[in-house]
Amino acid sequence: MPITAIDDTAALVILDLQAAAAAAPTIEPVPAVAARVAELADAFRAQSRPVIIVRVTGTAPGRTDAGDPAGITLPEEYTQLLPELRADESDHTITKSSWGALGRTSLLDDLETRGITQLVLTGVSTSQAVESTARAAYDHGLHVTIAADGITDPDQAAHDHALTHTFPRIAETGTIADIITALGA
Repeated sequence: MPITAIDDTAALVILDLQAAAAAAPTIEPVPAVAARVAELADAFRAQSRPVIIVRVTGTAPGRTDAGDPAGITLPEEYTQLLPELRADESDHTITKSSWGALGRTSLLDDLETRGITQLVLTGVSTSQAVESTARAAYDHGLHVTIAADGITDPDQAAHDHALTHTFPRIAETGTIADIITALGA
């Protein structure tokens, strides 16, 4: 379904496009995704709209069946933003230690203070950081837009499931070009 609108009070959220993800085996190489996301970030900045860059610095403390390490802190070199993003001093950067950007961070309070009504989400991985953030944003009453060519995942089936089953129920999806066009409307 096409994107209906980008609110005047929309913010771009870039999730986990950092050194730790750059070499990960994903559907599409993370640096290529970051380069496309940079174009969208430039469009947001050109209209003085917020660009929020989220870095993951560790993992949540809970136990899982998958046996993933709980409560670890990533080495500093893994948390460095990818140069392809062309991060700007006007960008707002937050850190998280869980999948989603709205839990256990100050981001939700920041969004409410700024009067943000819509999040445009990009980043890695589709089935974890992007989906978790999208679900929380939707639950908090925000409009959610997903840049389908601004996300990737290590698991093709999980990526496809999010795009075809989850996102249509909680968000609008479109390409970066679609979003840039909607910004100008």
